[in-house]
Amino acid sequence: MVGTSVHHNLHLPQPQEDHHHRKTFDFTSGEQQCISLLKKCKNIQELKQSHCLILKLGLDHNSNSFCTGHLLSTCALSTWGSMDYACLIFQQIDSPDSFEFNTMIRGHIKDMNLDEAVMVYNQMLEVGIQPNNFTYPSILKGCAYLQRLKEGMQFHGHVFKHGFQDDVFVQNSLINMYGKCGEITQSWSVFRQMDDFDKSLATWSAIIAAHASTQMWSECLSLFQELTSKNYWRAEESVLVSVLSSCTNLGALELGRSAHGFLIRNLSGLNVIVETSLLDMYLKCGSLVTGLTFFERMKVKNQWSYSVMISGLAFHGYGTEALRVFSEMLEKGFEPDEVVYVGVLTACSQTGQVEKGLDFFKKMTVDYKIKPTIQHYGCLVNLMGKAGKVKEAFDLIENMPMEANDALWYSLLDACRVHQDLELGEKVAEKLLNLNSQTPDPYVILSNMYAKARKWENVALTRRKMGQTGLMKTPGFSLIQVKRKVYKFVSNDIKWAHCEGLSDMIYQMEWQLKFEGYSPDTSEVLLDTDEDEKRERLSRHSQKLAIAFGLINTSHDSSIRIVRNMRMCKDCHNYTKYISSIFERRIIVRDRNRFHHFEDGNCSCKDYW
Repeated sequence: MVGTSVHHNLHLPQPQEDHHHRKTFDFTSGEQQCISLLKKCKNIQELKQSHCLILKLGLDHNSNSFCTGHLLSTCALSTWGSMDYACLIFQQIDSPDSFEFNTMIRGHIKDMNLDEAVMVYNQMLEVGIQPNNFTYPSILKGCAYLQRLKEGMQFHGHVFKHGFQDDVFVQNSLINMYGKCGEITQSWSVFRQMDDFDKSLATWSAIIAAHASTQMWSECLSLFQELTSKNYWRAEESVLVSVLSSCTNLGALELGRSAHGFLIRNLSGLNVIVETSLLDMYLKCGSLVTGLTFFERMKVKNQWSYSVMISGLAFHGYGTEALRVFSEMLEKGFEPDEVVYVGVLTACSQTGQVEKGLDFFKKMTVDYKIKPTIQHYGCLVNLMGKAGKVKEAFDLIENMPMEANDALWYSLLDACRVHQDLELGEKVAEKLLNLNSQTPDPYVILSNMYAKARKWENVALTRRKMGQTGLMKTPGFSLIQVKRKVYKFVSNDIKWAHCEGLSDMIYQMEWQLKFEGYSPDTSEVLLDTDEDEKRERLSRHSQKLAIAFGLINTSHDSSIRIVRNMRMCKDCHNYTKYISSIFERRIIVRDRNRFHHFEDGNCSCKDYW
């Protein structure tokens, strides 16, 4: 045996093995009648009736019978088909050839049953039937869907053994398989070894999707730009869904808009999956108004569309509007699932509606019989923690029906930091450390809490313990897109000083801020140092650098959009409110927890985040 569900939007074109090409047939009237009946079959009962006719006319038990092969492929590959029944048909074929074997492999892969497909493949080899270029794309597709890297690598070896390493369909399938299994280096190796002349649109789709699967968003966009620079290529939906995912995660709205324009120009209509991907992109790139307009204009909406809209509104802090969309969803007859309720509970959390959130949680479990997942409990912990009910949140975690993961404890520890509950914070940090967390965050947060309480000895001890683990703190950074290029600014990084005009803009910003009454909140600098040093460090926070860069390089009537990897500190929040008023600019910041829309000196979060 070569080796003893992951859904993705990428559908690679497969080589089509045509039963007609195996032999030239002079169909009898009986064969023509059977073929016609098989083409009209819409369910397994109708197929069984056609099978009875084939048996009655004596057209079975013969691998040269077109009827038998057509019967097998209809049964194995139709959406309503049955692999159990297909296996019975296959067993009755005296000498199955490569077409029948490949059909059975494809059928088992369609049912996500890789082990059965491998057994058929091995049987194929045992009876002396050679695999062909129709065999490997199907079986590699199964390895990709199920992320079975070991088997995929073994089949890669068989590809070389049987001489199909230069077949474009097989190569595309290998790129896809390695990408889905997280082995982007291997995907890239196969792609690089192909001649440019042989690379099809499906090849580019596979390598772009491989980078998207491994969250290499910038590389994904670079490949897309390389693809579109080749004037003879026209990207298809599967490529653009990967591109939209990259734009969503990078906050690259302009590139997302370009992808949308590309779709409109090159496709006669967009299906609900692509439209919902576009909706998700606009919402997660901070373009809430566009997202709302797009959602209202969608002619077809499904449960996923509503879920994306509810979560998007919640993420932007519009909890009341999110719950209104949820009510509309119920009125349209869509039954909420566990994913929708994550968005609903998040909406309550972002707006501080504790009692309403608890009521929705009860309705979810009692009225809709949805079994709560750890994500739902995470929403409740976040809901209580933000509202300062940290002890209640701790009790909830302790009494959950499943073991808490590090995400829940981190959420509670962050709430302890915000509400400065040092005693409980120490207890929660200990829980995290017992989980053998591979990040230094428990030490960092606890150290910051000690610093806030001015317990410098505890700060030193905690940082010494962190140093002994060898874990390094992730620096805060902010991303901003200008002229279709994404720029990254890291807090306290001196590289920004080389950006033309940036130092002057920061000086101008600070000079005007003084006249408006802004005073740096040096309590956010958790170091035992003097006030001047603290103010200097605050001025080099990545968000402030990104805002200055945006003010220099964007037009006055455009919004400045920033994506952060960490929760926004109070000083940056206050600073950005002042800047939005002084420079009369709309500034949209997406931090780790939510969106903040700054305009005219106010923030959409109403200082609750």
